[in-house]
Amino acid sequence: MKKILAIIKPFKVDDVKDALTGININGMTISEVKGFGRQKGHKEIYRGAEYQTDFVPKVEIKIAVKDDQVDEVVQTIINAAKTGKIGDG
Repeated sequence: MKKILAIIKPFKVDDVKDALTGININGMTISEVKGFGRQKGHKEIYRGAEYQTDFVPKVEIKIAVKDDQVDEVVQTIINAAKTGKIGDG
């Protein structure tokens, strides 16, 4: 058994879940997390004022799979979660 940990953008959770269900992975644990990488946060506007947020909201997915499923599950997550924009990892 292996534990796979993936950190994705929140709006991609349903896409990843649907893709994993399509390969018969029917269980996962998700947590809301925050972090930053090379993009070092982002700017937001609140009540007309712009401010910098250092941490970007993400979702952490944990899945336990058999050793022979690892490559397929990882590739499925990558394909379903990618946006082609900064923050994909």
